[in-house]
Amino acid sequence: MGKMKAVEVRAPGGPLQLVERDVPEPAAGQVLIDVRACGICHSDVFTREGLWPGLAFPRVPGHEVVGVIAAVGPGVHEWRPGQRVGVGWHGGHCGRCEPCRRGDFILCRRGLVPGLSYDGGYAERMLAPVEALAQIPDPLSDLEAAPLLCAGITTFNALRNSGARAGEVVAILGIGGLGHLGVQFAAKMGFETVAIARGQDKEPLAKQLGARHYIDSSAQNMAEALTALGGAKLILATVTSGKAMSAALGGLGIDGKLIMVGVSEEPVEVPIAPFIMGRRSVQGWPSGTSMDSQDTLAFSALTGIRPMIEEFPLERAEEAYHRMLSGAARFRVVLKTA
Repeated sequence: MGKMKAVEVRAPGGPLQLVERDVPEPAAGQVLIDVRACGICHSDVFTREGLWPGLAFPRVPGHEVVGVIAAVGPGVHEWRPGQRVGVGWHGGHCGRCEPCRRGDFILCRRGLVPGLSYDGGYAERMLAPVEALAQIPDPLSDLEAAPLLCAGITTFNALRNSGARAGEVVAILGIGGLGHLGVQFAAKMGFETVAIARGQDKEPLAKQLGARHYIDSSAQNMAEALTALGGAKLILATVTSGKAMSAALGGLGIDGKLIMVGVSEEPVEVPIAPFIMGRRSVQGWPSGTSMDSQDTLAFSALTGIRPMIEEFPLERAEEAYHRMLSGAARFRVVLKTA
């Protein structure tokens, strides 16, 4: 069976502890993955603080997992040992509930999430169901691919399902872990990309990432600046501030849409009359399935999109987690496990 290193949380609010565990064996419909890299996402707070309903401890966090299949369980024929694979937020679905029967697997009522429903990628090995697997294209390194399985798919999938067309004004609100990827995806999709962030110091990076325009929200009125550009067909809100999202709404053009992918406890305040008269709308977007992850990875490899990362060894997971929480990381923190 053998032994492996893993980082686990033993109780809500407890530290991330490096432990030795037995290597698990894949059951029917599962694969065993030799983990090479795992991103640290802000959603890992759900595991660390015990905020997820039904969460059982001890639990190994991590849902931005990249590795190589080491073994397959009974009945697995589509995948083989040696294949590079990734596992993101979508960690499995039941196939029986109403959303699943309609093919909407990301909204499965019994959906599984690595690091929450079962042990995730802060480890040298992990098990995953086959429906959670995405192929990793060769041009992407393990460290580059990991954040694309959460921050990447979230922004890419929201943009490509937004209804916006190439050449239209698309604004990315926030240039952080999600936003720095959102700007790249929007630019490569052919949108007239606008980056919005606080401070003039972020403009050079925004332009480097592909933004055609930059709005400093600390010095400019976002809505007026977007309106001067003709109004945004889409504002992709990656920030964690409902107040900032509300302030941007006036910059939507006719049939414009605000899509929220950043999570905020503050509500978004919508002015009703302008939304009625301009056919404007507000929408949320919840990541995507393993095939959406695979599409994200393929598009990134094709167009040269890469996340900006800070690398830590598995043994420094506690330090890496706090680096992510601090907001000082540029922009995604990734554990290297092999």
